[in-house]
Amino acid sequence: MRTVLNILNFIMGGFLTTLSWLIVTLLSIVFIFTLPLTRSCWEITKLSLLPYGNEAMHVDELYPGKKNALMNSGGTLLNIIWLIFCGWWLCVMHIIAGIGQCLTIIGIPTGIANLKIAAIALWPVGRRVVSVEVAKAAREANARSRFN
Repeated sequence: MRTVLNILNFIMGGFLTTLSWLIVTLLSIVFIFTLPLTRSCWEITKLSLLPYGNEAMHVDELYPGKKNALMNSGGTLLNIIWLIFCGWWLCVMHIIAGIGQCLTIIGIPTGIANLKIAAIALWPVGRRVVSVEVAKAAREANARSRFN
């Protein structure tokens, strides 16, 4: 089912959103001051291409033992730079694609996925794209460690 939904997403606008993320990833490589954003851009490019079966998780959730205040504050600064230069128009692009997909009954699930990615597009630094199974296991491990 994931494969069918990923193909449907690609046909109904996912190609354009993935292409825009790929262009921004390449631009982040070209401009030296945006080089730290490249990893996050690439991660969300993968999510935009294959939104079903994958999930974006924050690094602090994925690796709770590696929390670092300096890295978090640096990530926040990068997210602000990201929001000013690229985040807002990628968010708008995902919203437009999501609304367009939701206009058809068959496109509603892919439209919802694009609207979820739109929220991630505003603040992507510090997120990693992992499979749904890995995300579930990380959340369960975090819950167990909090209550033990």
